[in-house]
Amino acid sequence: MMLLSACGDGGEENDHSNHNSGEIQSHDKTTHAANGDLQEKTASADVMPSFLANQPEDIRIVYQVAGKATDLLEWIPCYCGCGESAGHKSNLNCFIAEVQEDGSVVWDDHGTRCGVCLKIAAQSVQMKQDGKSTLEIRQWIDKNYAEGFAAPTDTKMPSA
Repeated sequence: MMLLSACGDGGEENDHSNHNSGEIQSHDKTTHAANGDLQEKTASADVMPSFLANQPEDIRIVYQVAGKATDLLEWIPCYCGCGESAGHKSNLNCFIAEVQEDGSVVWDDHGTRCGVCLKIAAQSVQMKQDGKSTLEIRQWIDKNYAEGFAAPTDTKMPSA
């Protein structure tokens, strides 16, 4: 069963006091984004970030799936408010900040604290596995999250 919760401050570990200061180097491959999210670079989408080590299995699975579904999730908006609070452009950014030219991945820990992000990613990938097109998935997500959720990320619309 998918763990669902609202996004927000996860407590002391998520100190957002430096959210206007840009990136702050904290380890060799780990940084904090301007909004306080932890970001970690790995060699590829096959290598999970260390911040998942103590997370529940369902969260680790969604991250693994997101790493393989970048071509889908880049078209899917997120409705948790991360467009405004974190500058995300799609549901993909809740898990991956950037896929670099060399194939390395900059992971983002936002999704570890947000049930809306996790649910949208899981639903989208399941629908893709069920044979739905990216446009059909996008339309379903937009319809089902239009009320009762935050404004969507400013995600470009896939072509038909």
